[in-house]
Amino acid sequence: MRTVLVVLAWVVGVLAVLGVGFLWMMRTKQWWLLRPFHRLQRDRINPIQLRRDAGQPGAYASIVHHVGRRSGTAYRTPVVTVEVDRGLVVALPYGSGTDWARNVLAAGGARIEREGQVVEVADPELLDQAEANPWFDAATQRQHRLFNVEEFLLLHPV
Repeated sequence: MRTVLVVLAWVVGVLAVLGVGFLWMMRTKQWWLLRPFHRLQRDRINPIQLRRDAGQPGAYASIVHHVGRRSGTAYRTPVVTVEVDRGLVVALPYGSGTDWARNVLAAGGARIEREGQVVEVADPELLDQAEANPWFDAATQRQHRLFNVEEFLLLHPV
């Protein structure tokens, strides 16, 4: 019984350290720390979302269809969008330096697949937390503050 408690304590301790480390990593936006997690999400998690139900009615994520600013390659990236009176807002937890955000900003628009509909968007606009957070529910606003999400992208429908 004592061995089980010791192992359980170690597991809880390791998970706590990993959780605090992840929180610190997201809050400080240290790219040398974020890059491996960002790659994991891009290469492993995003393809799962794209195969499942992203962009479909009732899905958690929408899909941004964008074109590489240098390569010209077509890409699809799952993102969480919130519909507001001015268009669609996307929180940028990794900041505006992600490839998909830079592609959309460089192209001046993209296509968003959301709730089974495809919407052309243009004139992407970077917003700060003070400007964008009121459009989100209270729980999501707390998450943005906790993870220090400072940038948001407003996409205007064409």
